[in-house]
Amino acid sequence: MVNANKKAMGIIFPNSFDAYVSNMVNLRLMASLPFASRYRLVDFVLSSMSNCGISNVAILPNRNYLSLMDHIGTGREWDLARKNGGVHIFPPFAENGGKISSGRVESIANIFRHLKEQKEKYVVMCDTNIAVNFDFNAMIEAHIASGADVTIAYNEQELPETFVKSDEINKDFYYSFDLEDGRVKEIHVNPTEGVNSLSMNIFVIDRELLIKLVKDAYDHGLRHFTKDVLWRHKDELNIQGYKYEGYVVRILGINSYFDENMKLLDDKNLDALFGSDHIYTKVRDDNPTRYIQGSKAKNIMVADGCVI
Repeated sequence: MVNANKKAMGIIFPNSFDAYVSNMVNLRLMASLPFASRYRLVDFVLSSMSNCGISNVAILPNRNYLSLMDHIGTGREWDLARKNGGVHIFPPFAENGGKISSGRVESIANIFRHLKEQKEKYVVMCDTNIAVNFDFNAMIEAHIASGADVTIAYNEQELPETFVKSDEINKDFYYSFDLEDGRVKEIHVNPTEGVNSLSMNIFVIDRELLIKLVKDAYDHGLRHFTKDVLWRHKDELNIQGYKYEGYVVRILGINSYFDENMKLLDDKNLDALFGSDHIYTKVRDDNPTRYIQGSKAKNIMVADGCVI
């Protein structure tokens, strides 16, 4: 682990894109879905924050968060069990006036008091439908160097068919950008074709600016941070894009959940995801995998406690 990053705090939205895997989140949320055998999806962004010294993290669930609370506990595995800072889970109604939110704006508005009390200058925000070993410090430094008001991480890729063909397309939004010299000039909502600068929904923003923008949006009944806040202010705000070149897993539906797990049987992909910094998870203290006589297994990834 590294020393605390005094520049930034983190905010994680664990229910984003739940609609894309609706059959899997009846009793849990996207963040606590198992991935890569022994991990949960939240482990990747939470570990990336911890590896970068971001030791003050707020997690803002909406529903089905019992499994997430059980998994994270005090945050000890991520070195986030701290007297000052650490990881804090804010379920609905945790704050006075809090409620079940219908978007990032309402989720952030529910923790205004907490946000105002923090000392960090910047806020790093992200979802948990991605698995990535992300260097947040590099993004924060790029944000500072560019003089940006907001920086958004993106990667260049062909638009996944799951986005275009999903029956849930009207329940969650995804975005791509037109950039000019690194600055976001246009934000496209739910594009349908081509290679896109596709948003990873990872943001860096000044904490006081975030409070100001969200308060204005909340007072006007707006819900979505990218579509309703950033798009409305794209001409007056300096919104910079931060291109990510590393390995990115996007969970966009049941098929992509299966496919992305299977891709990790390829050592090249496994090393790309886990090779740079350690990914931490809850220690289960379970028995090793047991292979019963007569079983046959080849090129598999199995969690502790399984019987084959």
